[in-house]
Amino acid sequence: MILSGDIGGTKTNLGLFQLEGDRLEPHAERSFASRDYRDLNSIVGEFLASSPQSVSAACFGIAGPVIEGRVMTPNLPWVVEATALAQQLGLARVRLINDLEATGWGVGELSPDELLTINEGRVEPANRALLAAGTGLGTAGLIWDGQRHRVSASEAGHVDFAPTNKTEAALLKHLAEKYGHVSVERVLSGPGLMNIYEFLLATSNLRERTELSSRFDSEDPASVISNAAIAGESQLAAQALDILVSVYGSVAGNTALFFMALGGMYIGGGIAPKIKDRLIEGDFMTAFSDKGRLSSVLKAIPVRIILNDKTALLGAARFAATSGQ
Repeated sequence: MILSGDIGGTKTNLGLFQLEGDRLEPHAERSFASRDYRDLNSIVGEFLASSPQSVSAACFGIAGPVIEGRVMTPNLPWVVEATALAQQLGLARVRLINDLEATGWGVGELSPDELLTINEGRVEPANRALLAAGTGLGTAGLIWDGQRHRVSASEAGHVDFAPTNKTEAALLKHLAEKYGHVSVERVLSGPGLMNIYEFLLATSNLRERTELSSRFDSEDPASVISNAAIAGESQLAAQALDILVSVYGSVAGNTALFFMALGGMYIGGGIAPKIKDRLIEGDFMTAFSDKGRLSSVLKAIPVRIILNDKTALLGAARFAATSGQ
């Protein structure tokens, strides 16, 4: 039995999979609120107590840089160590990979109805790229070696935020006063949407609806803002979401250029499926392809939203099954 995990700042998904031929067959799955636990080992212990199985291989995709089998998670107060997990599971080795690397391995497991195409483009046997906004921002490349795609991890979510217009330049200045260094993740993420909202509240003539702000302490602020924007309940929320969609498209275009992803751009994470209509109808594709002399290259790249929120879980299981070879 293969144990796999997708560990994020908000939730941790664990699963048990059986390899039957070349197919991964799910045996058990469970989701945990990450911040309710002191570490990943506690979650693993609880999961296996409720679904006792003999585990022969394990891999965990984690939001954060994996260095020598160890991760200090940027959006959780955890230190995750492969050796401690291996000891707990009685295995010679446990693999830790970046969560977007796990998603990259999972892309090949998806059926056509688990992807939403927002730009048909022209399919090429070439590199692909991933960009996923949720609690944080992750990226990865799927490098074509002539026979298959090999996944390359990245921490490009922490590169400098680069504004493309006067509003975004003012947003950068506003966030620099608050944070000092402003990474892309400070804008393109769930907390980033809240940052945009607070920027507009502080610098524009738009008024905040009291019933919205009163929900921020008891509900996820990003969900409150995006839902209000989609429902047409708040002009402030709508403008904040418009800015996030435009930034999302611009960063996706940059990521596609970083990896020369002529084989396709995949948009993952928790935010995209919830605002998919805005990504289709808004400024996403305009910003994606607005790259000057290379605009025609971007317009030819297929762009797809990943709808299956368990893609990283599947990918971690696939990586464990193939030992990353």
